[in-house]
Amino acid sequence: MNAVPAKSQVVIIGGGIAGCSTAYHLAQLGWTDIILLERGKLTSGSTWHAAGMVGQLRSTSNITKLLSYSVDLYARLEKETGLATGWKANGSLRLCCTKERRIEFLRQLTTARSFGLEMELLSPREIETLCPGIVTSDLDSGLYVASDGVANPSDLVMSLAKGARLKGVRIFEDTPVLDVDVRDGRVRAVTTTGGRIECDAVVVCGGIWSRELAKSVGVRLPIQAAHHQYFVTEPINGLRREMPSLRDPDNLTYFKEEVGGLVAGGYEANPISYSAKPSLNDEEFKLFPEFMDHFEQFMPAMMRRFPALSGVGIKKWYNGLESFTEDTNFIIGEAPEVKGFFVGCGFNAMGIAAGGGAGMALAHWVAHGEPPFDLWPVDIRRFSAFHASDRNVLIRSLEGQGHHYAMHWPHFEFQAGRPLRRSALYDRLTEAGACFGGKSGWERPNWFAPVGVEAKDTYTFERPNWFEQVAAEHRACRESAAIFDQSSFSKFMLVGRNAEEALQRICSADLGRQPGRVTYTQMLNERGGVECDLTITRLSQDSYYIVTGTAVGDHDRCYITSQIKQDEDVHCIDVTSAFGVLGLMGPLSRAILAQVAEADLDSKSFPFGQYREIIIAGAPVRALRVTFVGELGWELHIPTEYMVTVYDALKNAGQQFGLKDAGYRAIDSLRIEKGFCVWGAEVSPDDTPLEAGLRFAVAFNKPTPFTGREALVHQRQRPLKRRLATLVSDSPEVILLGRETIYRNGEPVGWLTSGGYGHSIGKPLGLGYIRNPAGVTDDYLLSAQYELEVAGERVSATIVLGAAYDPKNTKSRI
Repeated sequence: MNAVPAKSQVVIIGGGIAGCSTAYHLAQLGWTDIILLERGKLTSGSTWHAAGMVGQLRSTSNITKLLSYSVDLYARLEKETGLATGWKANGSLRLCCTKERRIEFLRQLTTARSFGLEMELLSPREIETLCPGIVTSDLDSGLYVASDGVANPSDLVMSLAKGARLKGVRIFEDTPVLDVDVRDGRVRAVTTTGGRIECDAVVVCGGIWSRELAKSVGVRLPIQAAHHQYFVTEPINGLRREMPSLRDPDNLTYFKEEVGGLVAGGYEANPISYSAKPSLNDEEFKLFPEFMDHFEQFMPAMMRRFPALSGVGIKKWYNGLESFTEDTNFIIGEAPEVKGFFVGCGFNAMGIAAGGGAGMALAHWVAHGEPPFDLWPVDIRRFSAFHASDRNVLIRSLEGQGHHYAMHWPHFEFQAGRPLRRSALYDRLTEAGACFGGKSGWERPNWFAPVGVEAKDTYTFERPNWFEQVAAEHRACRESAAIFDQSSFSKFMLVGRNAEEALQRICSADLGRQPGRVTYTQMLNERGGVECDLTITRLSQDSYYIVTGTAVGDHDRCYITSQIKQDEDVHCIDVTSAFGVLGLMGPLSRAILAQVAEADLDSKSFPFGQYREIIIAGAPVRALRVTFVGELGWELHIPTEYMVTVYDALKNAGQQFGLKDAGYRAIDSLRIEKGFCVWGAEVSPDDTPLEAGLRFAVAFNKPTPFTGREALVHQRQRPLKRRLATLVSDSPEVILLGRETIYRNGEPVGWLTSGGYGHSIGKPLGLGYIRNPAGVTDDYLLSAQYELEVAGERVSATIVLGAAYDPKNTKSRI
């Protein structure tokens, strides 16, 4: 038993790649009072049996940036520490066998160019040159990234651990953690078999064991332990030692060279979960007997790809446990439930690829209270209350694991665990032909199928089967009226005698206005980046009603509460389930609402940006005169028990006016036409309101200085280095999905943050930032020719400042 110190600034739990990388990077930041605890030996969890393949490209620029950091770190680490890491920049190849996969690859090629990652599309003959012994007769092509590579996981971790020790980090092996002491909502200490350690923060990087530890202190950590198998062969004659690692997603398999032989594994569509709960008594370096009946589904394709496999011996078989998540993204950050409780886990068998960057980001998060840049796709706050369910985590994570090598279709919807959260109108909307999508557990109508059409998505890279239905919903909103069920909005009450004082400090807009006002605002970090993008309605002198996006409820609530001072009388209360929401939008929305509402609705009595408590069909309704689609309309916030009554009344009243049910895909096309931003796409902690064209939402002169004001004042004194704009394609048949590269006079200057089709203008369009270190002025934007790269091909485009759809002046804007 190892005796541990009584105190430490930070305790890291877990001696695998994530834990040792976090310790290394905290030490690099100058933090020396760090303890790392490992229940067995370093790497003895899941790290030691990782395949060690490191790829960089992901679907967002910042996660790609994080993995590229791993590559840079691994390339220099051996020189720094003197310990070999096994790093080899031998590149990676993804193989394409089908027409659909080729389209996916071409879009990934464009994404790589957008993010500045060098990638090539190779022919079968070029693949044969790089990989002697491979059969390419069924291949169309392959994606090659020369800067990807492989590492020896155990050696890599030992090198990181040495680098941490050299800077003062203390590492204790054979020291299991018994519990984490949490009092008054924050971490106080960690109890181990070697004693108790008082600390300010704990970083849980315990792999498959992390979830049970988190659960013991009330933290939701939705990871699932599941089996993953691969084998290592004896040496194969003629195999090139510098052969790039291979992924063959159409056959669900992967390969890499190892000591003259092949590592061969796969990601099945029907993975096997670990039935037992991980415990402190689990043995170190644990492997299971091979599941040959399950693995043999891969063998025919493996032997077709490398015929030499049929005659070579197997040196070692690995059947180990990895932790998986429902969305295939890993989990890092500070838990919303407990202050000072950080996590880094759920790496979906890509821990070596992500570990270097994840440790860097976690160290920054611990040291500075925020990540180094926007990491929302992997942020622990993306999960909701239902993720505390063992059943939900099991079935949803297995579906995510099974999707590892599946086609990455546009608008893809996972199905496991659905339906779960349903609005009061779910049955009504089902009868109306709704095709639902999932968002944070909610069932939300994406589009509505008319009679005779199946309410089901058909996945494709071409024009989707729901295109005409969404077009009809879109046009109804522009020309008559549409009704949207937006009950999944996250909603909070902020109450207390210091509510105004707190919001004036937190928000960029002026929240000191009289009750009855609806204010669109951002909450910023010190850099001026957008942490939250929401509307706030002042109900009374000491109460505000906050509405934000479906998926960001926990994120925004945590940010708001973190900014409230201890001596302030302010309380944030989640009321999401108390209110359903109907969006009634379109030029005839006032006429429809007037049929059933007991209120004056003219612009003088009920102007834009105002809220009123009104009666609709006998029901009390909180009506907000706002719009996210650029048309006359109201958000009607209705006590849940009245939702069906109000919906039925509006539908009946709207029949004579052409009122149409509409879904979220119509909302998306409508808002892109108007140039409206979505948090996580157009605005994020890395983007400022000035860059996003939201200067109107910033009250520079309000009495209370707000967080981020100084950064914005500094930014507005010189030309912006990037600005959000709309790009309209001149090719009506082009499919824009986002991440398409923007070219200005032939030079890449950014990429689309959102893409879609403008049904009012009849053209594809998207939003994206134009970048120029010397400054982006109106003249710079308008005095050039633009193109968009779509699936490897360039198409001409027209830039628009402001809304692409303007009914008063449409032709001049496009």
